[in-house]
Amino acid sequence: QVQLVESGGGLVQPGGPLRLSCAASGFIFSTYTMTWYRQAPGKERDVVAGISSSGISTNYVDSVKGRFTISRDNAKRTAYLQMNSLKPEDTAVYFCNARRGPQSYWGQGTQVTVSS
Repeated sequence: QVQLVESGGGLVQPGGPLRLSCAASGFIFSTYTMTWYRQAPGKERDVVAGISSSGISTNYVDSVKGRFTISRDNAKRTAYLQMNSLKPEDTAVYFCNARRGPQSYWGQGTQVTVSS
């Protein structure tokens, strides 16, 4: 059974850090591209950051460059999103996605709220 389980969300003050995790099971994690998305209330789900199956290649949306870092540990079957210098506009539900060709799996999401 394929599962992606996000964790690490919560309430954080502006400027603070948070690290999200995405634990995978039920598929060959090391062969899938991993991507973090987020969806704010009333808005579409947007890409935040992506990482290749090997972990060598990463990409980020402009609004998080220099603040967020995506990584993965294929031995632990887990992807991460380290978020620093968080802003109120980063508030959203964060989802991880695993993709290989036509196959695409989603987690249930984890809420991140940036507020004082």
